[in-house]
Amino acid sequence: MRYPELNARPRWRSTGNGRFPVAAHVDGQWWVLRMNGFPDHPLWTLFVNGAPRFDIDDTPPTWGRPSDRSAPPLDPDTAERILAPVHHLVAYGSEVGDPCDDPVCCG
Repeated sequence: MRYPELNARPRWRSTGNGRFPVAAHVDGQWWVLRMNGFPDHPLWTLFVNGAPRFDIDDTPPTWGRPSDRSAPPLDPDTAERILAPVHHLVAYGSEVGDPCDDPVCCG
């Protein structure tokens, strides 16, 4: 399988950040989902320990519903620490050095 993460069962926690709304601690690594400007871009980008892994529109059933606002919150200090490696990667494509500059989808 190309992406073993697709079989994982993350327990999402709310970060309090609108662009990076959820994170999960999975097998000793922090996962963070970035919400992108859908439909112009894939709905989500997964980052694992701050590194981009892949884009995805439909999350696998094992992931639950990351966009569900009922995810329990992380404490603010933990959320800040987890988001620190990705906080500057708000625009789609910024993780590969080609950030989208369209004000409609990424503005």
